[in-house]
Amino acid sequence: MAKPTTHNFSDIEIAQAAKLQHIRAIASKLNVEEDDIEMYGKYKAKLPLSFINEEKIAKSNLVLVTALTPTPAGEGKTTTSIGLTEGLNKIGKKTTVVLREPSLGPVFGMKGGAAGGGFAQVVPMEDINLHFTGDFSAIEKANNLLSALIDNNIQSKTRSLGIDPRTIVWKRVMDMNDRALRQITIGLGGTPNGIPREDGFNITPASEVMAILCMAENFADLKTRLGNIFIGFTFDKKPIYARDLKAQDAMSILLKDAIKPNLVQTLEGNPAIIHGGPFNIIEHG
Repeated sequence: MAKPTTHNFSDIEIAQAAKLQHIRAIASKLNVEEDDIEMYGKYKAKLPLSFINEEKIAKSNLVLVTALTPTPAGEGKTTTSIGLTEGLNKIGKKTTVVLREPSLGPVFGMKGGAAGGGFAQVVPMEDINLHFTGDFSAIEKANNLLSALIDNNIQSKTRSLGIDPRTIVWKRVMDMNDRALRQITIGLGGTPNGIPREDGFNITPASEVMAILCMAENFADLKTRLGNIFIGFTFDKKPIYARDLKAQDAMSILLKDAIKPNLVQTLEGNPAIIHGGPFNIIEHG
C-alpha cells in the first residue's frame, strides 16, 4: 500500500495507521530508565518531577511557537511545533516537543482535536484528545472540592468564616462547552441543600487550579499556591483564601499525579511531553 497522504486520508486515519513504539523505547531516547516512568498502558507514561534539572535546562535551547493564525481546519501552533520537532530530529538535533493537553470542550466543538494534523501529530491521538491520563478530571475534582467547601462553610453554624456569598469569585468547572451553566443559581430546595446564591461553571482549562498546576515547581509549591487562592470576602470585608478553609491539602493530593508531565510520541517516534492545559481559554458565543 502506498504511503497515505493528507490529500486522501484524514488526520485520524493517518494516526491510526501509525505503528507506535512502546513507551519504554521513547523514554530511552531521553535516557530515562523504565523503572523511572509510570506507564499508562503501552504508549503513555508519567515522568517524575525529580527529573527537572535547572542546570541542564540552562544548557538547552527552547524554541517557542506561538501566535500563529491557524488554517480553516485548525492546524496552527501544535502542528508547527510537532513538524519542527520532526525536522530537527531528522537533521540530527536531539529535540522533544512540549505541548499542552487538549480540552474536551473544543475537541467536541468546531475546533476539533488538538494533537496536530496530517503527518505532524502526537499519538495515541484519540487518547490524548479524550481522557488521556486523567489530569483534567483531577483538576475538576480539586476545583469543585473547593467550591463544595465554600458552600459548606456558608451553611455551617459552628465553623463559619462569615463569607459574604455576594463576594465569592470562585466558580465550579467542567471540561465541556455548556453555556446553560455559565450563570446559575445554586442552593435551592430548602435547608438541606445549602444557602441559595449565584454561581456558575467555567470550562476546566480556565480554572485557576490549571494555571497553578502548570506553574508549580514541585508538590510543596503546588500546595502553597493552592492555599493562596482568593475566594471572596467576609461580611467584615476580610479577604478569604483557600487556606482559611484548610483546602490545600485535599486539593493537592487530588493533583499528585496530574502535576507529573505525560510522555508520548510523535508519528515519527520522537519524544513528546504533554502537560497542563490552555488555561487562557475564553469562551465566546
